[in-house]
Amino acid sequence: MSKTVRIVTDSTAVITSGERKRYGIHVVPLKVIFGKEVYTEGNDISNEEFYRRLSRGDIPTTSHPAKADFIEVYHKLINEGNAILSIHMPSKLSGTVSTAQAARAELPGAAIEIIDSLTIALAMLVVPAAQAAANGKSLSQLKESIEKLNATVYTVGVLNTLEYLRKGGRIGRARALLGSMLRIKPLLSFQKDEVQVLGKARTTRKAIQELVKFVDRNIKGDIPVHIAVVYTSDSKPAESLKDQLESRFNCGKLDPLQLGPVLATHIGPGFFGIGFYSEKEWRPE
Repeated sequence: MSKTVRIVTDSTAVITSGERKRYGIHVVPLKVIFGKEVYTEGNDISNEEFYRRLSRGDIPTTSHPAKADFIEVYHKLINEGNAILSIHMPSKLSGTVSTAQAARAELPGAAIEIIDSLTIALAMLVVPAAQAAANGKSLSQLKESIEKLNATVYTVGVLNTLEYLRKGGRIGRARALLGSMLRIKPLLSFQKDEVQVLGKARTTRKAIQELVKFVDRNIKGDIPVHIAVVYTSDSKPAESLKDQLESRFNCGKLDPLQLGPVLATHIGPGFFGIGFYSEKEWRPE
């Protein structure tokens, strides 16, 4: 008889409290740091407080979880007789995956698999994994299925500024835009764990149109598509984008979700974007 699989992720995954409770998802938090003040994402600093401090000019940094944080969660779940699928933000953006791997090495023989996501739309991997685990899929089945999904998720967004990516050293191929940032909004892809330039728009309205066109180019016909709309400090563009996506694609009702402090530290205020995949590319087995 196969073990029950529990899903572990990190706090950059935008998962509702209802989803966490329903599927028993365990979240290992990252840290956000203002000077000498260290806060645990999702626990002792709210989104409201974080964005308030960001708006007044406070510049934060971030830190991935300690190995001991992972060991504590893994040890508890293993002792309860579970297997673990641990899904985390891209290793090119954070040391979270390597720390999770170091923790697994401290528990030899434990049934733990770790997935290095290729997208910052982490919840689009975590929630389907948790749903499949609840339906009794084995650890090997889950790992194979979610790795397929991992390769199909598109993540695209609009930055209000490149300054935060630059400060964090994660600007990658978007560096070419630095000299032309006045009065433009860069459209970037976070696909396959690196930042790539898709184009530029001069207004928010035009940027929204370009995101919708991007989905249209990759989703043909009335195929069901799973979409997450996210934003950092301003929900209005996300709401407008949501309305256009709902009216154009077979995606059901969308509820824009606010990104937390760690991702916002690197992409800055004013960001909005989407993660999506179609059922033609991946569907639960």
